[in-house]
Amino acid sequence: MLSPDTEKIKKLKKKLKVQEKKNTEIRAQMAMQRTIFANERTLMAYLRTAMTVSVGGFFAIKLSDDLYLEVIGSILIPVGVILAIYSFLRYRYKQKIIEGHHQDYCPTSHEHERAHASSEKYKDDGVDGLV
Repeated sequence: MLSPDTEKIKKLKKKLKVQEKKNTEIRAQMAMQRTIFANERTLMAYLRTAMTVSVGGFFAIKLSDDLYLEVIGSILIPVGVILAIYSFLRYRYKQKIIEGHHQDYCPTSHEHERAHASSEKYKDDGVDGLV
């Protein structure tokens, strides 16, 4: 027969393993969310750059009397528009990859699976956020 202290230690170790497994799954879920946010930040950075390039081209045309600045401005405006289109295409491509990985994710603890299922239910209903 094991001593009471040894039994307590075994129970605590078992509880700790279960909690570590839950924590690992929560960290994985949070990493997926960080990836989505990073993709959105990248889109915003591209759009900010595209807008700056286009506005710079517009002002180069409007505020200058030199032919070379008007040519540069005429080049910069379409470059900014092309960059904005490219940023949306890149964002959608990366978002589809992220969604594919998200659908492949399979939680292993029952508690985490329940939380994941409830968040999916709200996502399907069009409600953002977790319970």
